[in-house]
Parts: sequence; structure tokens; C-alpha cells
Amino acid sequence: MPALPNCPDTPSAIFNAPAAILNAPAAVNEPRVIAVSQRRGHHFSKTPQLSIKLIAGEGVAGDGHAGVAVKHRSRARFNPTAPNLRQVHLLHAELFDELASIGFALAPGDIGENITTRGIDLLALPTATLLTIGTTVIELTGLRNPCVQLDRFAPGLTAATLDRAADGRLIRKAGVMAIVYCGGIITAGDRIGVAMPTGPFRRLEPV
Repeated sequence: MPALPNCPDTPSAIFNAPAAILNAPAAVNEPRVIAVSQRRGHHFSKTPQLSIKLIAGEGVAGDGHAGVAVKHRSRARFNPTAPNLRQVHLLHAELFDELASIGFALAPGDIGENITTRGIDLLALPTATLLTIGTTVIELTGLRNPCVQLDRFAPGLTAATLDRAADGRLIRKAGVMAIVYCGGIITAGDRIGVAMPTGPFRRLEPV
């Protein structure tokens, strides 16, 4: 993972916006964090927390999926020294609303995300997008690939998190993955800033 020369004290160093604007109270419809979760060990669900700490190059402090090298069990069996592109898992709360309409009642952390968001279309962002949350900066690396663990949690949930685009492309809706550039503390209510990568944009793919 390429490192930033210095992690900023405020996101203004990356987003070129006045700190007074970035630290202003969030508007109702602004992208924001609604919950954070973390859990030691390899478990499917994570436990909601008051806050989580992100560590540059590793992920969420104390979380079973944190580390420089891959932690995903099936991938680690094939290449245990591969870089960990899944240090942080983000999920849009709008998916909970969608799933509730077809009978699935989910809460933050239930399907394993570290950061639950609202007001930002995570799935539409390109690979290498930078998100600033508080004083942390993370880079999107790809999509979560829904698997059988979702069905073990709730039968039929895997299929419910998949869709097809008009061109037949499979749409995976179970969240996105990221690596940590700049560490810090994240709490519910934190605003989310977006910095798009330079083109050409690359669509998020499973990692």
C-alpha cells in the first residue's frame, strides 16, 4: 500500500477544504457514519461499539480481520502473505431498508461490517476512492463477495444481496472493502468526505 507522506491532523490536507467547513455540524442528508462495529477473532457478525480505532496499514484495532497480510481464511490458505485489501468493511444502511421490505431484519454489525454509513452510494464509487471520516483516511479496494455465511445467518440472504444490471452484470450489494491510510478514531455521526481518484475510473470488483 503506498503511504501518504504525512497523515493530516484534519482532512483539509487531502480535500483542500477549510477546516472550519469540514468540522461544521453535519447536515441531515450529508454522508455520515451511523454505527461502528468491531470484534476479536474470526466471527461473521461484529459487535457495535461507541467508537473504533483505525490503524494505518492494518485496519480496525482489535478486530479479527485487521492486519497487513490477508486475514480472509480461504484466501490466506492459498497465499498467507498477500496484502490485506479487506482491512475495513463498510456497508450502506440503505441496504437494511431494502432488505427489511422483503422480510430481513438486520442491524449494524449483523453481517460483519465495521462502518455502517448512510447518504453515500458506496457501490457506485470507483476503486481507489479516498474517504475521510473524522481524521481518518481510507482507500476503497473492492467489493465484498456475498457467500454462504450470509445464508447461515438468515436463509436466502445471499440471493437478497445480489442483483443484475441491465447489461447482465452481477451486482454485489453486501458492502465495500478498504485499506487504512491515516488512522484515528471513528464514531457514529462522523461526516464522510469523498475524494475521487484520477481517471480513468475502475469499477469496484470483489477482493
